[in-house]
Amino acid sequence: MNAPVHAAMDQFAVDAGELLVGGQRLRLLAERVGQTPFYAYDRALLRERVAALRQALPRGVKLHYAMKANPFAPLVSFMAGFVDGIDVASAGELQVALNAGAPVAEISFAGPGKKAAELRQAVAAGVLVNVESMREVELLAGIAHELGASPRVAVRVNPDFELKGSGMKMGGGPKQFGVDVEQVPALLRRIGELGLSFEGFHLFAGSQNLRAESICEAQQKSYELALRLAESAPVPVRFLNLGGGFGIPYFPGEKRLDLAPISANLHALSERAQRDLPQASLVIELGRYLVGEAGIYVARVIDRKVSRGHVFLVTDGGLHHHLSASGNFGQVVRKNYPVAIGNRMEATELERASVVGPLCTPLDLLADRMDLPVAQEGDLVVVFQSGAYGASASPQAFLGHPACAEVLV
Repeated sequence: MNAPVHAAMDQFAVDAGELLVGGQRLRLLAERVGQTPFYAYDRALLRERVAALRQALPRGVKLHYAMKANPFAPLVSFMAGFVDGIDVASAGELQVALNAGAPVAEISFAGPGKKAAELRQAVAAGVLVNVESMREVELLAGIAHELGASPRVAVRVNPDFELKGSGMKMGGGPKQFGVDVEQVPALLRRIGELGLSFEGFHLFAGSQNLRAESICEAQQKSYELALRLAESAPVPVRFLNLGGGFGIPYFPGEKRLDLAPISANLHALSERAQRDLPQASLVIELGRYLVGEAGIYVARVIDRKVSRGHVFLVTDGGLHHHLSASGNFGQVVRKNYPVAIGNRMEATELERASVVGPLCTPLDLLADRMDLPVAQEGDLVVVFQSGAYGASASPQAFLGHPACAEVLV
């Protein structure tokens, strides 16, 4: 039996053996950036992904970008022009979304540990706060009195189920996220007593899922749960965020998500919602799926070493820039991201090599014993699937090495 292989990274074109990003040759792009390492995000691929989703989603379902996946300000500004709204998870992200020109009515703020100052900023800005505890409800009531404003709130629910097969489970069982479903009716009563402007529910059961049937099941359960909880709501539901969970293929053997079953499921739910929740907008919240495949990480080979017969390509980048690719951001058993030598894309002579960074730790590993074109000093290593949870999710100050650059091309 053949060993599993990575899904083809055919979203990027290749010309004369060189990867093209945003229509530009990789080596020329590196010169334009002025340094390696860097992240590059392709505008055309971002636009195509949103367009594909628009075609698959029912007309009445809104598409929100979960900014935590990639908060690079130029990218957020670009995405704000194509999606319906932005979901943020801190006051810092809120400021980026506001500066990007995202419509205030379509910005929502989630997170289990919102500080009082952050809640004040959210209320002052007029964005929707996804409350995750009774503490937040009481704080918002006090802020409303002080500012003379009416806080917009939705309840983030910790459901009594999880998204099966997800890379990261965000619901079901004890969780720091949201309000346990059995506690939601009491929270809704308190929201009504305090006169907060209730709009609806936010349910997010998990992330990074490549099984369409699991995503459909979670959406159906989320909808049914919201329908039950709506009976305790102080006013009719106007907002129902069904979460996301759409994954992208990172590791050997993984295939791209089939959108067709999800599309059919959402069309059915949208038709039901027109009858059951006639005032409500359904929302799908996606981060990684929107931006992950449109980004690459590029590092330059600064040394080629052979140690006891094994080739090590030492680069000027590593886990301090791309913690996820190193396997230290949620992986239980380390697996390789798809990696290539970006200026030798059509080379036929391959060798078994590991790509490592300059840090003084064996954890600084971008590719472990992969079959790669024979590379030399100056060549450019490319890590695909790097548009999400890259630069902002990495310890860039670790060991005092320079930060990486980011560009939108």
